Amino acid sequence: MIATEQDTRRVEHLHSLEQEVGVLIRRVRRVIGQRSELVHPQLQYGAYLMLGYLINHGPLRASALAEVFDIDKGAISRQIQHLEELGLVDRTPDPADGRASLVSASAEATRRFDEVAADRRRWLDERLGDWTESELGEFAAMLRRYNETLGN
Repeated sequence: MIATEQDTRRVEHLHSLEQEVGVLIRRVRRVIGQRSELVHPQLQYGAYLMLGYLINHGPLRASALAEVFDIDKGAISRQIQHLEELGLVDRTPDPADGRASLVSASAEATRRFDEVAADRRRWLDERLGDWTESELGEFAAMLRRYNETLGN
């Protein structure tokens, strides 16, 4: 099968997309490391992601977190223990099953997390100051579509 000029361009665009997503991933990892340290100097990278999820979706059982993050319950348990030792999560009995507990972000964790996120949005707004509202919306929509197409 002979590749058309359109096929060649598509392959080039896909290659460029892979490269740019790689840059984005490296940048996101660095930013998450910085943000986790701002929330708490001893907060681990993975625990930061879990804390953010709890802030937006909690309270949850540890088993639900294991499913969301696709990691084993032992690793989740260690992350929750780490967060609990730092005072960033609270455990309460699950009203649906007294043998289980629900994990939620503490008020202090939510406050710190929100402060860091607000600072990051201000920084991002400064950097993207020459982008129009329409461009920002289109870019966010394209990223959402990309993520939805590839799955969670």
